[in-house]
Amino acid sequence: MTATTTSSAVARTYRDYDRPLWQRILLTREAAIIGLLVIVAVVASVSVRGFGQPITLTYLLLDVMPILLIALPMTLIMITGEIDLSVASIVGLSSVLTGVLTQAGLPFEVAAVVALIAGAVCGAVNGFLVTVVGLPSLAVTIGTLALFRGLAVGLLGTTAITDFPDFWTDLAKMRVGGSNIPLVLFLFLALLVVFTVLLHFTPFGRGIYAIGLSKSAAHFSGVHVERTKMILFVLSGLVAALAGIFYTLRFGSARGDNATGLELQVIAAVVLGGVSVFGGRGAIHGVIAGVLLIGVLASALRLANVTSDVINIITGALLVLSVVTNSFLAWLRTRRRAPGGKPRVEASTAG
Repeated sequence: MTATTTSSAVARTYRDYDRPLWQRILLTREAAIIGLLVIVAVVASVSVRGFGQPITLTYLLLDVMPILLIALPMTLIMITGEIDLSVASIVGLSSVLTGVLTQAGLPFEVAAVVALIAGAVCGAVNGFLVTVVGLPSLAVTIGTLALFRGLAVGLLGTTAITDFPDFWTDLAKMRVGGSNIPLVLFLFLALLVVFTVLLHFTPFGRGIYAIGLSKSAAHFSGVHVERTKMILFVLSGLVAALAGIFYTLRFGSARGDNATGLELQVIAAVVLGGVSVFGGRGAIHGVIAGVLLIGVLASALRLANVTSDVINIITGALLVLSVVTNSFLAWLRTRRRAPGGKPRVEASTAG
């Protein structure tokens, strides 16, 4: 038994480090997405009129900011093999709560805190149904998607609230000094640091990967599977509510149908960024590159007078190509196995 364990450990080490460092960094899915992002940005700057202007960067970042925010917890959830389709409805519900409470006379700060708490509660509802009741997250979040959106529309109807303090609406669109960098980018960078450290540099993050690879094995390894998933769903609801508050201030309007369909853009960006739909694989930097790639494509195509339907077709094609490429690469890795059925590296180790 000891010899088998040692052999497995050696084989794992050999597989991890049998390539040079530059190959392990550059020959990855995340690096490919980053490279594609750079190529698309350069081509768009050269060929699309107005794309290279600094003001385009400002509006690009403001447009993709809700997706960037929600993609952070969504990455962790999907690495565990789960999914949260209710995030856009939580955005709409938090937007409506902020507007209704502000209109009722509460200070905007209090209304925003209530909306954040409501988002966390929505995430806890999803987490409870998934972890305690044991329902599949796909079915649960499809149901809560309709539930939370129904609550948002029921609270406000078809009307819109547009009266918000100028200080907060200006702050949501403010730029840093005389540059074209929006101030809200620093909020995202702070959350990016938190989620990057949480996922890649803590035992909690290693537990997330372990759950995605094998929930049973993670449980027997000492990972609190249910608690981990509950925390992730609460974080997802909380960040979605934060995105809803920003969405409200960015457009100066609280409506029950705000951010409808946003969950599809988030999931498309996360999958495009290299997160496996089966769990166990993914990285934050790849997801950020995926969000920016979709944003750059959409911005360039709009400036080129391409309709939104064509933009959706291109985005969908990118997503399908991403999933197919991932499956093809997995198939290539299986073809590298030795004729006896064992990986070549294990044969070398045994020898």
